[in-house]
Amino acid sequence: MSQTVIVTRGAGQSAPVGRDATWLVAVSAALWGLDGLLRKPLASELAAGTVVLWEHIIPIVLLLPFLPSALRAFVGLTRRDQAAVVVIGVGASAIATALFTRAFTIAGGDGDFITPLVLQKLQPVLAIALAVVILGERLRPRFGLYVVPALVGTWLLAFADPLHIRVSELEPALLALGAAALWAAGTVLGRLVSPSVSPRNLTTLRFAFGTLGAFAVVGVTGAPVLPAWGDAVGLVLLALIPGLLALTLYYRALRTTPASRATLGELAFPATAATVGALLLGTHLSGSQWTGLAVVAVTVTTMGVHEARTSARRRTESVRTT
Repeated sequence: MSQTVIVTRGAGQSAPVGRDATWLVAVSAALWGLDGLLRKPLASELAAGTVVLWEHIIPIVLLLPFLPSALRAFVGLTRRDQAAVVVIGVGASAIATALFTRAFTIAGGDGDFITPLVLQKLQPVLAIALAVVILGERLRPRFGLYVVPALVGTWLLAFADPLHIRVSELEPALLALGAAALWAAGTVLGRLVSPSVSPRNLTTLRFAFGTLGAFAVVGVTGAPVLPAWGDAVGLVLLALIPGLLALTLYYRALRTTPASRATLGELAFPATAATVGALLLGTHLSGSQWTGLAVVAVTVTTMGVHEARTSARRRTESVRTT
């Protein structure tokens, strides 16, 4: 899935004055939830590397008019920021999407198209942990209150019987978590470089370097470069709907939507993914897996709301003291 959320303002910062667009956040999140419906037929027909390659080629073709200015901006960055941008494109975009596609393919073979999708909801938890390491942010003690239930929910969601683990279940879960970790790294590195690169240039560079990374994935895995003509429509829809379109709507919505409400709007993602998986993809989850899905969604949402309110309160106190 081609979506690295590049944060251009802190999660707790107030949105600019304007009409609340929580509904637009929900729409973009619902589009992400449709990923499984579009990815399933492609994953059964094409190698993961081929799918990932065209998930990047199609958006970068549309972004070509912005590529020259994006490359000029890249040349003007420090070496540290240049390395961060490359990692965002190659790691958080190409490699992460390859891991996710492979996880989706394996899990789908067992009839479970929901687990790899919902495990992405752990991305904010992983992003906070990485922000401590990469950005030197302080880890609040309360963070542990979210990590524990998130891990429990992940365990319940990943395995049909959490007390009897099968190797066939472990591999897709680890691949999906690896993808989530790389997407989280992309979020943190996006924060690192956002003062120096505009969102448009950063998005363009992400797909540009992601395309190079996707070619490398194809070379390493031996996947074919060209898909069959019959898969062309599916690839275009996958790249543009849960990919570029959803990401563009999400960025636009965040301009006027408080982070706490945006987090609630993002619940449309696991809700849509679960509905699509259960009704259209034939996924059958055990009772413990549905419980894990709910725990992960509620934990991440609660964390986002709390972090936003805490940051807003601290800004208010800072203004009062000055």
